[in-house]
Amino acid sequence: MAAVTVLRCSGRFMGRLICAPQFRSCTRGRFIRSDYILNKPSLKIGQQRRFFRNTPVAAGQVLQFKLSDIGEGITEVTVKEWYVKEGDTVSQFDSICEVQSDKASVTITSRYDGVISKLYYNVDDTAIVGKPLVDIETEAVKVGALEEDVLEAPAVSHDEHTHQEIKGQKTMATPAVRRLAMENNIKLSEVVGTGRDGRILKEDILNYLSKQTGAILPLSPTPEIVPPPPQARTVPLQQKDKTLPVAKPAVTKPVFTGKDRTEPLKGFHKAMVKTMSAALKIPHFGYCDEIDLTQLAQLREELKSMAESRGVRLSYMPFFIKAASLGLLHYPILNASLDDSCQNITYKASHNIGLAMDTQQGLIVPNVKNVQMLSIFDIAAELNRLQTLGATGQLGTNELTGGTFTISNIGSIGGTYAKPVILPPEVAIGALGKIQALPRFNAKDEVVKAHIMNVSWSADHRIIDGATMSRFSNLWKSYLENPASMLMDLK
Repeated sequence: MAAVTVLRCSGRFMGRLICAPQFRSCTRGRFIRSDYILNKPSLKIGQQRRFFRNTPVAAGQVLQFKLSDIGEGITEVTVKEWYVKEGDTVSQFDSICEVQSDKASVTITSRYDGVISKLYYNVDDTAIVGKPLVDIETEAVKVGALEEDVLEAPAVSHDEHTHQEIKGQKTMATPAVRRLAMENNIKLSEVVGTGRDGRILKEDILNYLSKQTGAILPLSPTPEIVPPPPQARTVPLQQKDKTLPVAKPAVTKPVFTGKDRTEPLKGFHKAMVKTMSAALKIPHFGYCDEIDLTQLAQLREELKSMAESRGVRLSYMPFFIKAASLGLLHYPILNASLDDSCQNITYKASHNIGLAMDTQQGLIVPNVKNVQMLSIFDIAAELNRLQTLGATGQLGTNELTGGTFTISNIGSIGGTYAKPVILPPEVAIGALGKIQALPRFNAKDEVVKAHIMNVSWSADHRIIDGATMSRFSNLWKSYLENPASMLMDLK
């Protein structure tokens, strides 16, 4: 297609150009080239046409799609998986690849419609921010669009675009669903897909909106039809009088190769090296104690059915987190941070309490925001959401950053005592051991069965002394050993 140039001129400048042979028609200061008139017989001389661009249009342009800045000061990422190959056709918002930084996994989506003509990296290669990621051949694009999005596309801020790209795996959603999420400012990383292979459906977006607003939103009259996932075949344990063996999960047999293997640190392992190296600069103070959870265990059993009726699984952790938040109200120094020069202490207003979580990607620490404003039921619901996202690898930067205090539930795997390492810039962390049924003496010196849990605290000894840590632990312990006492401080 021939190039089109649109000029806006003053009256005097127009007069100078009116005699130019290549311009045969003008309407309201808009000149149209004669060769364009010859190629477009439907355009008559004197007929008005409105042009919205002053940029030439080229055909068959190959664009270098560069890796954009994904925030958090990240300069390089590791390519974990390609969702396209050379020759594939892509549309706007289609997933191109998954990359992993030392903070989170990110799904990169296309900004253009076209054909993938070149991949610049292989899987496990290191991609540099600002360098080309793929080449996309488009049918008709602006020459000036090499560095920016097409202006006719719906406006999306950088923050919104980044939030919707952060995932732990490929986001399965159609462009229509992605557009619906953007129009309602929804982070796709927070939506759990119910379609096949975790695909996010339009119903999932609407259900998420209804939970956020409390409104019941009608579904589209023509909802997306997605084949249901294959159902697991349930085999009864007993058929008549014959007992069938229960299938056990397959255990991968270790393979001994006899050869040394060297591989570079990537992703969350690389982040762990950076975080723990910074933690070594902090003088740790340790404190351990034993907690009797007998009364809490009884209370939890009474509340479990009520929580399940609301669709929430109630564990001990919401009680631990809420008790910690109540303790931080009395000892705010534990919810603070120290600057790099060790000259200023910042007391955090929000209690963003992190929970160390063991996932397939490694150790990650998502946090529950503003615990001081949440009920135990609210905390339980948020923990369920974080655990679901963590199991599917969909935790984003919003869930993984901003923590002010951390609790590690190492007892869910095993062990009683630990020596937790502080996560900078936080100043305190607790590690919980497993809950055991052990004999203990009651007030009448009678031996009774008790539910005992050990806790290990670590604090930054530069600003926190042993007495403060001990008093905080005693207050936290009193809330858990007598759960009714928490009612006195709940708001």
